[in-house]
Amino acid sequence: MNPYIYILLIYFVGISFITALITAIDKYKAKKGRWRIPEATLFVLAIAGGSVAEYTVMRLIRHKTKHKRFMIGLPVIIILQLTLVLFILSQVF
Repeated sequence: MNPYIYILLIYFVGISFITALITAIDKYKAKKGRWRIPEATLFVLAIAGGSVAEYTVMRLIRHKTKHKRFMIGLPVIIILQLTLVLFILSQVF
């Protein structure tokens, strides 16, 4: 396997784990009435590569599912990221 692909896989696994964890922490804080993770932080993590993990966790724990910003924004980010990946792969192969 190409070492760059290996590094990218490690990055995406790591950012996905961090994003899922932060999303779950925000849900916990919401239930306890504590200080929350800013929505901007959640979107930055999604854009950084954790969009699929964030969307999956969001649906599993029913967090932010009533916010149009997340229900529309995260799928748009996922589609844009998938388009970018497919474009890059088409240029490489």
